[in-house]
Amino acid sequence: MSDLLQLEGVSKSYGAKRALNSVSLTIGPGKIVGLLGSNGSGKSTLMKIAAGLIPNYVGHVWINGQPVGRTSRSFTSFMPDQPLTESWMRVKDAIAFYKDFYADFDTEKANDMLKFMRLERDARVSSLSKGMQERLQLTLALSRNARLYLLDEPIGGVDPVARGKILDAIVEYYDENSSLLIATHLVQDIERIFDEVVFLKDGKLVLHEEVETIRANNGQSVDEKFKDVFGDA
Repeated sequence: MSDLLQLEGVSKSYGAKRALNSVSLTIGPGKIVGLLGSNGSGKSTLMKIAAGLIPNYVGHVWINGQPVGRTSRSFTSFMPDQPLTESWMRVKDAIAFYKDFYADFDTEKANDMLKFMRLERDARVSSLSKGMQERLQLTLALSRNARLYLLDEPIGGVDPVARGKILDAIVEYYDENSSLLIATHLVQDIERIFDEVVFLKDGKLVLHEEVETIRANNGQSVDEKFKDVFGDA
């Protein structure tokens, strides 16, 4: 199977709340894909299922041809919307932690990214600004030699300068044999790096399209199409 990510009829409920409703989706290699929707649309749930963090759901999910589980987690790198680092750590401790934890962690790539992100190795994680925290989390996630990268709100709550740096790093450091799925509601700021977009609304997939097709067929930016579907959410 050449597809990196495949979901077939995936549903997930939390009590009476249906977070995902029969979502089927296929993403091939070499793609940067935007997973777009308003808050509560199901983006984070889909991300966590693909990352192997939510075991109980209806449907089937494959990563690189493998059912989601222990094997698929070994080539899936997940950046959650909350930091995985501890406040006592320095930046170099976070790098060492990931190196110990993940066999595919590339220290040379991490060191290059630290320079690119202007992160000091001796800086305390607790002293970093929100934007610098995001840069560190992205450095940790992208320094793994994974096949599928799942980034949940990688530019949420950071200033425009930091956003630009983070987006530049995503484009600079991702492997074109892999794919990135990026969940965000900040469409206008990030759409320039997307090859494809997936729209989730109330747990349902309402659009999966190449960005160039949206622009060519509709004469719209992704942000304009997003506002058509979701209003001003």
